[in-house]
Amino acid sequence: MAVPASLAADGAPTSLPDLFQRYRPGIAKALRDELSQNHVDLYDLLRYYMGWVDENGRLRPAMEGKGLRPTLCLFACEAVGGAAELAMPAAVALEFIHNFSLIHDDIQDLDETRHGRKTLWAVWGIPKALVAGNALRIVADQVLHQLVAAGLEHKRALIAVGLLTEAYLEMIEGQYLDLSFEGRHDIGMDDYLEMISRKTGALIRCSLALGAVIGTANPATATAFRDCGAALGYVFQIRDDILGVWGDEETTGKPVGADIRRKKNSYPVVFAMEQSKGEDARTLNRIYESEQLDGPDVASVLEIMDRVDVRGHAHESAAAYAGAALDSLGAVEMSGPIRQEIEDLTRFLLVRPL
Repeated sequence: MAVPASLAADGAPTSLPDLFQRYRPGIAKALRDELSQNHVDLYDLLRYYMGWVDENGRLRPAMEGKGLRPTLCLFACEAVGGAAELAMPAAVALEFIHNFSLIHDDIQDLDETRHGRKTLWAVWGIPKALVAGNALRIVADQVLHQLVAAGLEHKRALIAVGLLTEAYLEMIEGQYLDLSFEGRHDIGMDDYLEMISRKTGALIRCSLALGAVIGTANPATATAFRDCGAALGYVFQIRDDILGVWGDEETTGKPVGADIRRKKNSYPVVFAMEQSKGEDARTLNRIYESEQLDGPDVASVLEIMDRVDVRGHAHESAAAYAGAALDSLGAVEMSGPIRQEIEDLTRFLLVRPL
């Protein structure tokens, strides 16, 4: 994959593209509408996790994220000539599936906080958090079935349901791979890329594919957006892994080397393990065989990463995938402004600060 000159340098963070602000109000309202009608206590847990209420169910200022996946879905639908409103059920389903995965991730990693708030299991215990996560997945399925009521023909609605089901099964498979890699030092780059293509990439790929399928009956166009999404999944996760090691603490909320301390098999670690030789290789193996890593251990790993230029290689790899994402849409007919927005979005994912 060739690296476009405009994407080759790991430059200063770019601002959030305008398209996120364009879709945010509609996404926020649709998400709330789906979870506001049910008064069973279980749904208080879900509303809490979405950032709308406190632990006692009282309304609080919303703590909503960027909404990457629903935004990609709505954008793809409009980019191919469809109406964003038609794709809103799919956008909502994607965001619920994403949060279902995060609820379970928090349990698996025993993380007690996310975005500065206690996680579900830390407040209500693991059993209730598991049930809440599973319920949110079912709610997502139910929401997706609203596509026909919104006006989408049955055949394309069925394709859309299949795409989302396939994607979140792959996401779960990727999470299993990630868990199975813990504590292992023999994970190669091919293993890592296969894992992230599922755990992270599946939903991002599905977001663009769903929007395109809903917005156009042209299968070639839908395939092009699916391929674009697959490439962007790599961009997103590799950048995330760069930030997990070298991200600014004030911006990311994590100290430099946070993922090293957690012994996470991220891109920088896997690449360093593959490329290091001699004493550096022995040092890495010794450190990662330790029960816990201390400050000097993290510093040693960072020094080895610098010697094999992990950060530069990781950014070049992400930039190559960014170029592939844009190339995937080369034959798709789109207006100049739409194509510019895709380029801006790709650039943002490549150099985003969070």
